[in-house]
Amino acid sequence: MDYLEFDFKVTPKQPWTDILVTELAEVGFESFVEQPEGTQAYIQANVFNEETLKQISVLSMPEVTVAYTQKIIPSQNWNETWESAFEPIEINEKCWIRAPFHSVDNRPYDVLISPQMAFGTGHHETTFLISQTLFNIPLKNKTVLDMGCGTGVLALLAEKLGALNVLAIDIDEYAYENTVLNLSLNESKNITVKKGDASAIGNQQFEIIIANINKNILMNDLQTYAQAMLPKAQLFLSGFFKTDVEELTYCAQKVGLQFVNSVQKNDWAMIQLQKP
Repeated sequence: MDYLEFDFKVTPKQPWTDILVTELAEVGFESFVEQPEGTQAYIQANVFNEETLKQISVLSMPEVTVAYTQKIIPSQNWNETWESAFEPIEINEKCWIRAPFHSVDNRPYDVLISPQMAFGTGHHETTFLISQTLFNIPLKNKTVLDMGCGTGVLALLAEKLGALNVLAIDIDEYAYENTVLNLSLNESKNITVKKGDASAIGNQQFEIIIANINKNILMNDLQTYAQAMLPKAQLFLSGFFKTDVEELTYCAQKVGLQFVNSVQKNDWAMIQLQKP
């Protein structure tokens, strides 16, 4: 499978690069690598067409200048591309999220991720915020849902922190396959993976739900998440900007969830909610 690599140079870089990444993800771009002047973004060559970028509002806004180049990445060269860009990341001085080719570090928790084209290495603010939060909540013997699992990194971290039964779901075939691979790398025993949207939850209920997706999907699926929560269950939402916190909180309260907390990193946010 061939990919297209777009190298976007954004002035001013923030908050416009984050907004650009969000819009690109909504039209089919699958992975991003932060650069000093913007971001590199990747999309399957057979998915992209000339109309794709016309949907990106940032490219035509007067407040920002965006220049870009593109090139094709043959499928056999993809591993070399992401390996050159993926650096290990530390969470709370306790966890090391790394690729198999990185050396082992002296941390209590070690999460192996071969991200390939799936989202979720811990580098993006939204994944980082939830990763940090998982260390602050009791996960021992808990049931957990990771909705929009990407690489499976959050499901794996929840398992390593003691979760007994974890369901990881993603609608993207590549993310599903990548999560299966990463479960094998970590010798996971307590995680089940499904391909699908929120309907794949079925009638199951959980004590902890993680949903790191874009705002529109979160708003559409809030009722489904609420139904999948046991009494006193916790829901952690991320994948949106801090300016969206008020709207998402209002929508969550309409389906019977209580606001607990919100944390931010740069322009991104995470909301913690609870079912009464």
